[in-house]
Amino acid sequence: MKFQLSLVAVLAGLATSAAAAPPSGEQVFKQRCTVCHSVQPAPGKMGPPLAGVVGRKAGTAPGYAYSNALKASGITWTPAQLDAFIKAPGKAVPGTKMLLGAPDAEQRAAVIQYLGTLKK
Repeated sequence: MKFQLSLVAVLAGLATSAAAAPPSGEQVFKQRCTVCHSVQPAPGKMGPPLAGVVGRKAGTAPGYAYSNALKASGITWTPAQLDAFIKAPGKAVPGTKMLLGAPDAEQRAAVIQYLGTLKK
């Protein structure tokens, strides 16, 4: 009986820790972002490609027709700039083509960390 109770407690603890683990940035990106964005350097989707986005000047990836607002924004994509933009694109850059943001700070942080691993 003690063994069964111990086993139940261990399994419950594993289930709790597994449920509490935040999704990876790659997982969140695949779930929320790949409809519009690619992680390849070449364009080909509704939104611009995001390979090498961290550190890049906004509106400069070749082959994508950016909004005038984003091209004129003067933004360089730092993690903080990406966070503000992904949280509320229209507030960060009024006139941007990006319509959907991500309100969850933990998910944004995970996605931004993932984007930082993508090179041109």
